[in-house]
Amino acid sequence: MKAALILENGDVFWGKSIGGTDTRVFEMVFNTSMTGYQEILTDPSYAGQGIVMSYPLIGNYGVNHEDNESSRPWAEAFIVRHLARRGSNFRCEGTLDDYLKQYHITGIEDVDTRALTKILRNQGSMNAMITCAENFCVEDLLPQIRAYRVSGTVERVTRKEPEVFPAGEDKRFRVALMDFGVKENMIRCLQKRGCEVTVLPAHTPAEEILSGGYDGVMLSNGPGDPADNAEIIAQLRKLYDADIPIFAVCLGHQLLALATGAKTEKLPYGHRGGNHPVMDLAEGRAFITSQNHGYVVRGDTVDPAVAQVSHINVNDKTVEGLRYLRPNCFTVQFHPEASPGPEDTEYLFDRFIASMGGDR
Repeated sequence: MKAALILENGDVFWGKSIGGTDTRVFEMVFNTSMTGYQEILTDPSYAGQGIVMSYPLIGNYGVNHEDNESSRPWAEAFIVRHLARRGSNFRCEGTLDDYLKQYHITGIEDVDTRALTKILRNQGSMNAMITCAENFCVEDLLPQIRAYRVSGTVERVTRKEPEVFPAGEDKRFRVALMDFGVKENMIRCLQKRGCEVTVLPAHTPAEEILSGGYDGVMLSNGPGDPADNAEIIAQLRKLYDADIPIFAVCLGHQLLALATGAKTEKLPYGHRGGNHPVMDLAEGRAFITSQNHGYVVRGDTVDPAVAQVSHINVNDKTVEGLRYLRPNCFTVQFHPEASPGPEDTEYLFDRFIASMGGDR
């Protein structure tokens, strides 16, 4: 079945339908990862977005039940150059096309993903639509496409009730993990370091956390514009004013920055992939990181009496981490839990353990 990808700038790419066939409008972003498409699709940070995979062959090792980063895929749409019809891997349990159909994710293949990526790099992330309709007028659809906005996504992806995950070894600490769109490997990274992890809904009051007997708080990744979460930001300010250790990643990093007076801004096309170089200023070392974000903390708005920039992006010098002057509080923009991507910065979980009184 033919399908069309319509960009908000009026460009149209024709291709072949994969996955679901429902018409979808979304914010289109690109990801440069060569592998990890199942982890990418199930990362809640992609809620409301359609993903262009810049690597030309996707689906060649199929899908399985082990690589999901949440209970379901959250991406609205999936755009690839070529979709492998068969998965070749000893863990393969099905094809990517069947997986997309199962979860009604609209997709398109046989389009020039290199050209799409270059458009997004040159003109910035933009809205788009995928449709399988045989007849349509682009000019009639453009107002609908341009009016789309990613909103209310944290409420969509967060857990509705607390969930406890036991420590993977002798229990040493109890950690409250605020679920703004958490990836499963973040939980596993804490479990294997002896943490019992209680994953809490995004709007859990600070008083409930502070009275819960936790040794530390982790703020997870998640989707959308961080400035849209005013109620959550107010609760994070209360957590910050307490003396409990805090470690935050991605959206959590942005939300805590907003809670302490800094500002965020949207990047032209974001950082999404498994090959982003980041400089740890304290260590004097560069690390290759996994990233997925469209917003950043503005370094010029960070109060030096509150925090210092600890990490920067080597490519564009944007803020990738903050070390707060208040004890035992630090945050990073990238994903130390990877999945997919390199595990070079997993040492930050050890730093969090140390902040709670454990061995580094």
